[in-house]
Amino acid sequence: MVEDYVTDRDQEEALRNWWKENYRWIIGGIALGFALLFGWNYWQDYREKQAAEAAKMYTDIDTALKERNIDKAGTLLSGMTKDFDSSAYAQEARLLLAKADVEAAKYDDAAKLLREVSDKSKDKEMAQIAQLRLARVLVQQAKYDEAVKLLQPHTEGSYGAQAREIRGDALYAKGDKEGARAEYAAALTGADAAIDRSLLELKLQEVGGVVPGKEIAQIPELTAPGQAPAQE
Repeated sequence: MVEDYVTDRDQEEALRNWWKENYRWIIGGIALGFALLFGWNYWQDYREKQAAEAAKMYTDIDTALKERNIDKAGTLLSGMTKDFDSSAYAQEARLLLAKADVEAAKYDDAAKLLREVSDKSKDKEMAQIAQLRLARVLVQQAKYDEAVKLLQPHTEGSYGAQAREIRGDALYAKGDKEGARAEYAAALTGADAAIDRSLLELKLQEVGGVVPGKEIAQIPELTAPGQAPAQE
């Protein structure tokens, strides 16, 4: 019994000493855990609030454009980009306003917006879409070489056919029918559902190309039974 009593007291003493040496670390760890949990919840709430605010701004811009008030939409976008410049909502809003600018023949304004989407979008696909649209605007501005160069990296992949077609349009506009023919023919070999194949075939024929699969076969001249073939 004495040995058990001494052992229990030794254990209690050891526990007290351990607690005295480590309680600061334990309490600090618990406090840190609560702080991290609080910080995470605060960050999540902040992000949700920011996303909701950006979404409302985007809706306001969309409404202004539907009312054909481009100036108001531009003012709203300027306010939006002060706080949410790199957000997906800001890029979508830029694309909307750029479309309206193109329809109003304000090509310089549209090009500026599309360049911003291309540079700032964190979504690779959205950036590629912006570059395709920018290239079309450059063609409208008669900046043909710039349009061709811009789409050089995108001639393959999911947007390859569209890139080829736009490059063909740029080359045709600058008088390079041979280059346009090559681009249109390459575009038709793709399987991109976003292109208008009938229109693309007409473009290819316009520059002297032959639509793949529609080559005219040479049929030998027929002769009546018993009649010798005509001599050259």
